[in-house]
Amino acid sequence: MTKPKYKRIVLKISGEALQGKKGHGIDPDVMLSIARQIKEIKGLGVEVAIVIGGGNIFRGLEAATGKGMDRSIADYMGMLATVFNGLALQDALERIGVFTRVQTAIEMRALAESYIRRRAIRHLEKKRVVIFVCGTGNPYFTTDTTAALRATEIQADVVLKATKVDGVYTKDPMKAKNARKYKKLKYIDVLKRGLKVMDATAVSLCMDNNLPIIVFNINKKGNIKKVVMGADVGTLVY
Repeated sequence: MTKPKYKRIVLKISGEALQGKKGHGIDPDVMLSIARQIKEIKGLGVEVAIVIGGGNIFRGLEAATGKGMDRSIADYMGMLATVFNGLALQDALERIGVFTRVQTAIEMRALAESYIRRRAIRHLEKKRVVIFVCGTGNPYFTTDTTAALRATEIQADVVLKATKVDGVYTKDPMKAKNARKYKKLKYIDVLKRGLKVMDATAVSLCMDNNLPIIVFNINKKGNIKKVVMGADVGTLVY
């Protein structure tokens, strides 16, 4: 069997990816499908850390800009939404025999470990999946930035940005029929063109640390395995 291209990954899962066709909340079938894909790559010897979003439950930026909430309060509420998703993913993984640890950037000892870099690395070395919740623990930072930061801290080989579309396009493929997909992009081109890969802070952090980003569709079963095996899936940002 061919060896995986990446040994240690950070998988960034958006909250929206968990809601399936429901349009909100968590779709149990989608969650189980993601858990099974993660188990599949664990079986290949890949060390998996996950940063999970909370947009299926609450989006801090939208509440702040559209409804007049204080931005810091709205962002903290968004961080708490990631805990819902992180615990749900932990449950789905452990029901199929995958040992996990949830680490939080905001202390809540009854639910999860506090984030400690060395402990997270040790869990990965012991073949546990580590799920990072509560973002960076600070308002004004997205979970995209968290993924880039945690990946840099734990010396991951790549950030896998799991979305509902199969890569990065010139325009929104949901709205524009003439949207063209990029196979590869340089970090600086993403920043110059304002492409919606990850936020600018996350892309800059990856660029400074030469950390590749792969954007792909998580709803296609088997895609996570294809990506870690080095298949031509999604869009590579390098």
